[in-house]
Amino acid sequence: MTRYYKSEKVKIKSTGRDIELLIFRPVKNVKPKEKTPGILWIHGGGYVTGMAGMIYMSRAIHLVKKYGAVVVTPEYRLSKEAPYPAALEDCYAALKYLKEHTEELNVNGSQLMVGGESAGGGLTAALCMYARDKGEINIAYQMPLYPMIDNLDTESSKDNHAPVWNTKLNHMGWKAYLAELYEQRENVPSYAAAARQTDYSNLPPAYTFVGDIEPFYCETLTYIDNLQKAGIEASVDIYPNCFHAFDMLLPFKKISKQAAQKFEEKYLYACEHYFTEQM
Repeated sequence: MTRYYKSEKVKIKSTGRDIELLIFRPVKNVKPKEKTPGILWIHGGGYVTGMAGMIYMSRAIHLVKKYGAVVVTPEYRLSKEAPYPAALEDCYAALKYLKEHTEELNVNGSQLMVGGESAGGGLTAALCMYARDKGEINIAYQMPLYPMIDNLDTESSKDNHAPVWNTKLNHMGWKAYLAELYEQRENVPSYAAAARQTDYSNLPPAYTFVGDIEPFYCETLTYIDNLQKAGIEASVDIYPNCFHAFDMLLPFKKISKQAAQKFEEKYLYACEHYFTEQM
């Protein structure tokens, strides 16, 4: 069987405790001649469930296998262990690891990218804001796929009974993640719920896609619209009659293959056009 990548586990320090990272690197036959982008990929699960091993179902694993990317995915703390800001702090620790090990990983330090699905997409958006404001790490590109970013009901997340993720689960997920912040609603920090952000300037270029029957449809479109209004290159593809995480759960469907192909095209465009030097 063809071996496209090698994987390893490392432990790093975060706030509160050590966390584990899964690192995927291409084998020599698919390794780029020059240094490759380094991608932090964050798993989904509504902030309450999921694991780093979900990478094997994700869009990111194909970026390693087909294009020689290096991908790091963190085993961040879930809400049942520690609510916000634990997951964000763990993801930032993983991003710092990626930045500090670019030579070892053969990563281009001017092309650090962040992506993820669902809650991982929400953490992607929040992490880009957090990194921008801290001023320690520059992110070149973000890929928050159908992100969970709005703690308030939107037109698509209220009274939603679509498969996989619905209004009831959404409320449960936010309540667990935000804990005592849950009742603050509009006053929740933007690092916790990225839709609460009011300043979208100087964030990385972005691409995402979303199904039009899932809860996160409206908040995804609003996020991209806010980036565009701030002068950020950002785009979204909409897939009709598709529910949450359709591409991961039904990868054999024609529309899922279409979404995967478009995602990879956008990634390759980013590889050619988006760079930001580290400080």
